[in-house]
Amino acid sequence: MEWYNYIAAFFSGVFLANAIPHLVYGICGDKFPTPFAKPPGKGLSPAPVNVLWAAFNILIGYFLLRGGHVQSSNCCALAVAFIGAVLMGVMMSSTFTKKEKE
Repeated sequence: MEWYNYIAAFFSGVFLANAIPHLVYGICGDKFPTPFAKPPGKGLSPAPVNVLWAAFNILIGYFLLRGGHVQSSNCCALAVAFIGAVLMGVMMSSTFTKKEKE
């Protein structure tokens, strides 16, 4: 695999991890921050916007996985995608922990 395939794998993990909280909050009918809220990323968007934002993130993550030629037989590429997902999860947990304290 080329180096840019690993970058695609990393960002596929980032987008797929970002989809999870938006999908969960959206399906539960709760408001959650999105880039479309006012102020962006800090205000709360309604549940349907979160479901659509999650779908967009899943779509981008999927295309990055396919475009990066990430396959189950390539453990290194899967590990890079996993690292992207974990790093995004840690960043989100830090961001949303601070939001609860405000």
